[in-house]
Amino acid sequence: MQAILELAPLAAFAVAYYLHGLYAATAVLMVAMVGLLAADLALTRRIPSMHSLSAVLVLVFGAATLLLHNQRYIELKTSVFYWLVSAAFLASFWIGKRTLTERLLRMTLSAALGPEFRVPEPLWRRLNWIWVVFSAAVGAANLLVVMRASERFWVNFNVFGLTLATMVFVGVQVVWLVRRIEPAPGEPAAKDSSAEAG
Repeated sequence: MQAILELAPLAAFAVAYYLHGLYAATAVLMVAMVGLLAADLALTRRIPSMHSLSAVLVLVFGAATLLLHNQRYIELKTSVFYWLVSAAFLASFWIGKRTLTERLLRMTLSAALGPEFRVPEPLWRRLNWIWVVFSAAVGAANLLVVMRASERFWVNFNVFGLTLATMVFVGVQVVWLVRRIEPAPGEPAAKDSSAEAG
């Protein structure tokens, strides 16, 4: 349900773009982001920080796009978003008890494995660095597409390319982590199959 909600504004943007063009799609995206925040409040009584950041940037850059009739603003919003996300992951090394990667992926792992598991701290920190680099690289890639490619290519890159890349990126990390999870304190370690055979 949460995944569908998160993808809904992007889907609405894509449909509006193919039917009416970028400026109409920008207006639709702005309305859809407000709708996402309202849905967050209705369903969970809280607004995730990533949704808040994305909504603020969409409203600011979207308004600039429509008022100035310049598509560059909404196109550059993606780069600004990912660079701010990269900075947030970097700052989480020193702010808070856990890195941002641990806070985000722990929820995913808890849903799949239950709350009782342990991931060594160095692994969380390594993954956090990977998020810093990934987010910065995505922001740079978007800027390159904005400067070198057509408007339609940029839309497809954002709607399909970045969505798929992010899903694969997160999926690979979850699988990698699951293989390295240690038993929670007090839990017996898994027996070696060769020992059982003996």
